[in-house]
Amino acid sequence: MRCLIALVALLLPLAVHAGAQKYEPLSASVRAALSRTVSDRAPPRSSFTDSTEAIGWLSEMSQRLEKRMPDRDARLDFLRAVHYEATRAGLDPQLVLGLIQVESGFKKYAVSTAGARGFMQVMPFWVKLVGGSEDNLFHLRTNLRYGCTILRHYLDIERGDLYRALGRYNGSLGQPQYPNMVRAAWQTHWNYSKRNLAMR
Repeated sequence: MRCLIALVALLLPLAVHAGAQKYEPLSASVRAALSRTVSDRAPPRSSFTDSTEAIGWLSEMSQRLEKRMPDRDARLDFLRAVHYEATRAGLDPQLVLGLIQVESGFKKYAVSTAGARGFMQVMPFWVKLVGGSEDNLFHLRTNLRYGCTILRHYLDIERGDLYRALGRYNGSLGQPQYPNMVRAAWQTHWNYSKRNLAMR
């Protein structure tokens, strides 16, 4: 019984903090730009500057994620996709990992009470607004592409203010709990420095 109570306690924060981006009318130009961004199907290429960087980052992040994603191949595919989509959107990949930890707990098929879907808890209205009818928010790259594009959009609206952009992302603008949780996850669990790694 205690195990069941502990499991419920672990799952409750995920339900509370899962994304609920709010629909806001977009100008035609912004809508077109976001649509181009999420529909760009350019073949994935490495987002790492060199193979040493790739090996170091993937190895470090893979170790940290192993308990949540035991399958090594799936874990590495996930991490490559996060790094690629975050870098493509001009975001820190470790920030995106922190956001995913808070939003979905790294559960691919997570669905919030508000209806947000997948790793980055993207609301389905975004598909209707800027995507295509074939876009599946449970697909790894689609979910990451939408989530990173949306966060970048909110950062642009907020002129780089991460606190406010995260509040918009979660639908809790002005409330400190969510942005603080993402920043804490980012800094505590996913902070990465090539220099610190080299000194180990």
